[in-house]
Amino acid sequence: MLFNSFAFAIFFPIVLLLYWILPFRAQNLMLLVASYVFYGYWDWRFLALIALSTIVDYITGLKIQNENDILSDGFEKRKKIWLTVSMVTNLGILGFFKYYNFFADSFADVASSIGVAIDPMYLNIILPVGISFYTFQTMSYTIDIYRGKMKPTNRFFDFALYVAFFPQLVAGPIERAKDLLPRLLNKRKFSKSQFYEGLHLILLGLFKKVFVADNLAPFIDKVFRASDPSGFEIWVAGWGFAIQVYCDFSGYSDIARGCAKCMGIELMINFNHPYIATNPVERWQRWHISLSSWLRDYLYIPLGGSRGGERKTLRNLWITMLLGGLWHGAAWNFVLWGAWEGVMLITHRMCKPFWDAHTFMQKIFPPLVRRLFKIFLMFNLITVGLIIFRTRSIPHLWQLWGNVFTFKGTADPLILMPLVWYALPLAVYEFIQYQISRDNWSEIEKVSGWFRTVVYAVFVYLIAFHGASAQSFIYFQF
Repeated sequence: MLFNSFAFAIFFPIVLLLYWILPFRAQNLMLLVASYVFYGYWDWRFLALIALSTIVDYITGLKIQNENDILSDGFEKRKKIWLTVSMVTNLGILGFFKYYNFFADSFADVASSIGVAIDPMYLNIILPVGISFYTFQTMSYTIDIYRGKMKPTNRFFDFALYVAFFPQLVAGPIERAKDLLPRLLNKRKFSKSQFYEGLHLILLGLFKKVFVADNLAPFIDKVFRASDPSGFEIWVAGWGFAIQVYCDFSGYSDIARGCAKCMGIELMINFNHPYIATNPVERWQRWHISLSSWLRDYLYIPLGGSRGGERKTLRNLWITMLLGGLWHGAAWNFVLWGAWEGVMLITHRMCKPFWDAHTFMQKIFPPLVRRLFKIFLMFNLITVGLIIFRTRSIPHLWQLWGNVFTFKGTADPLILMPLVWYALPLAVYEFIQYQISRDNWSEIEKVSGWFRTVVYAVFVYLIAFHGASAQSFIYFQF
């Protein structure tokens, strides 16, 4: 069920009305049923997978905690066995449905390169929606219990709700159980301010998705599907895709947070003005925060993090970003995108001491000019990566880069008009919102009522009369 669909426009008000009518325990049970209806709306068969992950992690969490409590001989070994059961189940489901055909095809290609002909057996399977998101969410639960950072819940249906909570089930944010579970286990009280903030986020998310992202999509698709686009067209389409993917994904996160807030439940901020980042590290502190923090805590640090010397630190960064790229999809362009992001992080880490020691730019240019230049440079480096991300295949990528770096074709400035028409209103709003509140709702509330009314009226007008027809969210495919 899409947030930007007529079905959801009926579904959510009904759920919200029932939610605030019912007593606390009945609220959670109703939300669990609603979440399964929401997810099963795509394909009811997917429910078996999410139910399997829920049952396995509920049991393994209790078993791991039981070993923590009794501390008998061999408890560490038994804890690892139960953790392994959880990891194998979750990663096995993810690997089978998302990566089997990719690895089968890649193995056949490698064999062919050394003269061995293999006819791989492909599986005609559908990728379950949101499987990467809820898999990481359930894995963090058992890992945190294993590490002693939290204790499991013995309420199965509440844990099932944590796994399947519909606002953030399909595309995040990826919530940690130690943060979200207490909010589900404790009684919620209706807050007028929180409810209004939720409506604000829902409207903002719909504006980003329906007016900005979905209206930019046809122009971007046309360029990337063209047989021989010009270098300028590719570059502008890259800028457009950077805006599209941000509005599409952050729009989903805004709607998810808004729906949860309307029910008195807080979800983490997943995007924090990522395109004002001045370096690759800051970029990942602002972009898809729930994934970047997950990769840091459950992959980068266990690999050794920044311990063990500079070479091992760079290696750990590289591996983390490669696997982060592969998490996005079963194709080599996602691996290359992860490699590009890793190169940026490694280059920044290696060059930072030099730039810190040589402050000649600080003496020549004022702080604002330096910051704007860094933002401009970072945005274009991100765009380079997103062109890799968006390509259909590796040969297609080489063709695009060939046209870009040879300046092939003409540079018609009129192709910038979609960016001006659809992205400029968002840029103006985000600049004002950033200056006013830095994501602090209490500060937004201080803005005069008439001004907010005008902004909301403009949003509604643009969505209703200039919004695109309902389209799926980009990150549903991951």
